[in-house]
Amino acid sequence: MTVTVRFAPSPTGRIHIGNARTALFNWLFAMNNKGRFIQRFDDTDLARSKQEFSDAILYDLHWLGIFPDATEYQSRRFEVYDAAVERLKTAGVLYACYETPEELDLRRKVRRTRGLPPVYGREALTLTHEQIAEYQADGRRPHWRFLLPNFSGDPQQPERTEIHWNDLVRGEETVDLASLSDPVLIREDGTYLYTLPSVVDDIEMGVSHVIRGDDHVTNTGVQIALFQALAAEPPVFGHHNLLTTASGEGLSKRTGALSIESLREDGIEPMAVASLAVLVGTSENVAAVPTMGELAERFDSAATSKSAAKFDPDELFVLNRSLLHHMPFTEAQDRLIVLGVSGEQAEPFWMAVRGNLDRLADAVNWWRILREGPQEKPEFSDEDRDFLRQAFDLLPEEPWTATIWKDWTGKIREATGRKGKALFMPLRTALTGLPSGPELADLLPLMDREGTLARRP
Repeated sequence: MTVTVRFAPSPTGRIHIGNARTALFNWLFAMNNKGRFIQRFDDTDLARSKQEFSDAILYDLHWLGIFPDATEYQSRRFEVYDAAVERLKTAGVLYACYETPEELDLRRKVRRTRGLPPVYGREALTLTHEQIAEYQADGRRPHWRFLLPNFSGDPQQPERTEIHWNDLVRGEETVDLASLSDPVLIREDGTYLYTLPSVVDDIEMGVSHVIRGDDHVTNTGVQIALFQALAAEPPVFGHHNLLTTASGEGLSKRTGALSIESLREDGIEPMAVASLAVLVGTSENVAAVPTMGELAERFDSAATSKSAAKFDPDELFVLNRSLLHHMPFTEAQDRLIVLGVSGEQAEPFWMAVRGNLDRLADAVNWWRILREGPQEKPEFSDEDRDFLRQAFDLLPEEPWTATIWKDWTGKIREATGRKGKALFMPLRTALTGLPSGPELADLLPLMDREGTLARRP
């Protein structure tokens, strides 16, 4: 069997790190099984779905390192869904209902007062032709419900309404359909809700595994019944835990919380996002993984916890720093060129400063310091000013070697008697304008003598 997975968001906003978790689980599962990844946009809500969001989601996925094998739009497949509807009607498992929302709400309240579960009582199945004609004369248009099955197959036996499956993430799962209302598949205006197009597409597209958030567990019971009603073998389902903020709040596309776009604009590396999105809430330690291939090796869907995965956004910056501190020049080179960092000094410069970066773009600040000197004029005590003037008088002549810093500070120590912080801190401030930063032994060889002397206070 060819493994085929899909990521199927509604294009009604930008995806966030929680959505990315689902996309990455599917992508890594496909990688590990040499399978296919379908990007499917569940855009049957034509009023809220926008092409600009579809395009933005694809951009975000590409930035993360996810490149779909195919891209599909449900809004272009209504004929396929219409055909499935006719099959369900012919089979007698899709029925018309004429209740208003107010009437349905009243019935739920009545059932609660009687100690019954507030599920739909299937009253529409008992409507006479005269009652239906009266509703239609009043201008009512029906919504259509899927008749959830009784699996006993024998009217003399108790109903068996449980759906069972072996979940890829959670193990054995059960949903009792008796606790659910027959789901509405088609609204009064003829538009489709999520369930029917999703199942039909999974059948038509040969989806073998559906991996998604555990907020869909109950939906899965209904969908398996619908697969069976359409004479199709259900895919393997897997439901991973959801990401929440450290305070337990859920994420939403509508609020833009921790959107992939905002993380990218904040200078977070894609593999920092991917590492946290995949590893948090699993038995694996959360650490910065430099490549998608290495992350795939660490990925195990069964290692995911059943409880919600709380994460601290500050962890992204920890992972980001770790990735940058070990990033080879070849990986950073093109991005540095865009930032104006190029030439023979670009590689030794990168190796010198990468260990002090929170974001790759921060390298620009150190490039300016290297070429132009401190961005703000440093202030010194009279004692340190006298010390620095003496130190700069001892600056060796060119050509400079890799040992220039050691040679220079050795002369200064011998001439002034200063050592440790008393020697190094004034020099660092004079050369960079900052109290901390990359090793001066790595930076000084990149400064010419004339440029270094220009920093003398």
